[in-house]
Amino acid sequence: MLEINSFSNHILKDISFFLKENENLIILGANGAGKSTLAKVLSNLISNDKVTLQNKNISSLDDEQRAKLINYIPPKLEVFDEYICVYEFLELSFIGKINKEKIDETISLLKLEKIKNRACNDLSSGEKQLLLLASSIIHNAKITIFDELTANMDITRVKEVFELFNSQYLQQKIIITHNLDLAFNLKYKVLYLDEGELKFFGDSSEFFSKEVLEKFYHNCLEVVNNHLVVKL
Repeated sequence: MLEINSFSNHILKDISFFLKENENLIILGANGAGKSTLAKVLSNLISNDKVTLQNKNISSLDDEQRAKLINYIPPKLEVFDEYICVYEFLELSFIGKINKEKIDETISLLKLEKIKNRACNDLSSGEKQLLLLASSIIHNAKITIFDELTANMDITRVKEVFELFNSQYLQQKIIITHNLDLAFNLKYKVLYLDEGELKFFGDSSEFFSKEVLEKFYHNCLEVVNNHLVVKL
C-alpha cells in the first residue's frame, strides 16, 4: 500500500519500510530525529521518487490524485486569510463539491458548535488542533498523517482523539507523537527514528517491551496498569 525505498537526504539516512493496506503507524523519536521530514517525504511535500502509493510512484500523481490518497496534517494551523472562520475553513477541506451536511456532522462529532463562526486566528492552540482534526475527517484521504495533533490539547480532548483514532471516521493513519501513553494504547505498528536513521520498525507489543524501552528511553519509562508512565 505505502512503500518508501532507500530514501536519503541531509536529514534522513537510507529509509525503507512497507505499510500494508489499512495498517496504521506511529512514528516516534526525539526532537530533531527526522519525524516531520519523513512525513513530508511520504506526502511528497518534499518531492521525491522513492515513495509508492497503491503501486503508483507518488511523483507521477497529479495534485488531486495525491490529495485523495494522502493528507499531511501539520503540527500547527496556518491560514491564508486572517478573517476566515471555522466553518469556511472546513468548506475548503473538500476535494470537489462541498457537502454542508458532512460539515455539520463533523462539527457535532467534535463538539465545535460554539466556535464554528469564530475567526480561525482567534482560536486557542487546542481549538486549532481540533480544527485540523475536523478538516482531516472531512478531507478523508486514504492515508492521513498527523504531526503532533494532540499537542496543546487538554486531557479530555486527548481521550476523545484516542477514541476517534479507533473509530471508522478516518481511514489509514500515520501518527507522529511524543505522547507515549497514547502510542502505547493505540497498538499501531511503530517506527522509531534516531538522528535520521530507522532504528525500529515492527509491532507495538515488541517496541513497548521492557528491553526495547530501556534501549531507546534509558530506563525512564515503565508500564503501570496498562499505561506507559515516566519514572520520576
